[in-house]
Amino acid sequence: MKNFRTFLGYLILILIALSMLYPFFAMINLSFVSENEIFTNSHQLIHTHLTLQNYKNVFTQIPLARYFLNSLFVATLTTIGQVIFAAFSGYAFARMKFKYRDAIFLGFLITMLIPPQVNIIPLFFLMRELHMVNTYQALILPGLFGGFGVFLMRQYFLSFPKELEDSSKIDGCNLFQSFFKIALPLALPTVATLAIFTFVTTWNSFLWPLIITNSEGMRTLPVGLAIFKGSFREITMWGELLACSVICTIPVVGVFLLGKKYFINDIMQGGVKE
Repeated sequence: MKNFRTFLGYLILILIALSMLYPFFAMINLSFVSENEIFTNSHQLIHTHLTLQNYKNVFTQIPLARYFLNSLFVATLTTIGQVIFAAFSGYAFARMKFKYRDAIFLGFLITMLIPPQVNIIPLFFLMRELHMVNTYQALILPGLFGGFGVFLMRQYFLSFPKELEDSSKIDGCNLFQSFFKIALPLALPTVATLAIFTFVTTWNSFLWPLIITNSEGMRTLPVGLAIFKGSFREITMWGELLACSVICTIPVVGVFLLGKKYFINDIMQGGVKE
C-alpha cells in the first residue's frame, strides 16, 4: 500500500510537470516553423520542417541584440547590488545592536506591503530632478533596495549558530571578518535564492522601463517585445513573436540552472526543523 501511494504521488508530480513543460516545449518547437505551418499543423508535437527564418526576421526588423544586452546589463547589476545591500543589511539587523533597530526593520517590512505601482510617479519625478531619465542609472538604482531581500537575509542570519561567530572572535576575527569568512559563505544557498528571484523579477520588469526610457537604444527586452507586437497592423506574426519569447526565456532558465543546487538546498534547509 505504501509503494502504491509513492507511485501515485510520483505519477501526479510527473503529470503536473508535463503539463507545465508542454507549453514551453511547444513555444520552442513552433518558433522554428513557418507561419503557415503554425496554424495548419500546430497540433503536431514535433515538426520536421524546421527553419531559422523567424529568428532572422526578428533580428533584422528590430534591434533585438540591443534590447537583450540592455536587459542583461540591468538585471545583472541590479541582482549584484540587491544581494550586497541585503546581505549587509540583513546581517546588521540580525547580529548588531543599535538604537531603533527594530523600528527601522519594521519600516523595511512596511515597504513590502506597498504596491510598486504606487511609487512609480514620485520615483519618476525624482529621476527627472536627478537628470537620470532614459539612463541605465534610472533602470538600476530603484531595484537595488528592497524589503524582501533584507527580510530574507535577516531571517537566515537569525538562525545562524552564534557559536561559530564566538569561535571566530576567539581566533581574532572582528565583525567584518566573521561576516565575510564565516557567515556569508554559509549563507550561499540563501544568497543564490535571492539572486534568482531578483534577476527574474528585474528581467521581466515591464512598467518601470517603459515609463523611464524614451529611446530605442535604452529599451529592455520586455518593452521591445511589446512594441514589436504593437507594430503589427493586420496580421500578427506569431512565429516571430514565439522566437522573441524563446530568446527572452534563455537567461532566466540559465540563471536558474546555475543556481539550482543552492536554490534547492535552501528550500530543503528551510523545510527541516530541529
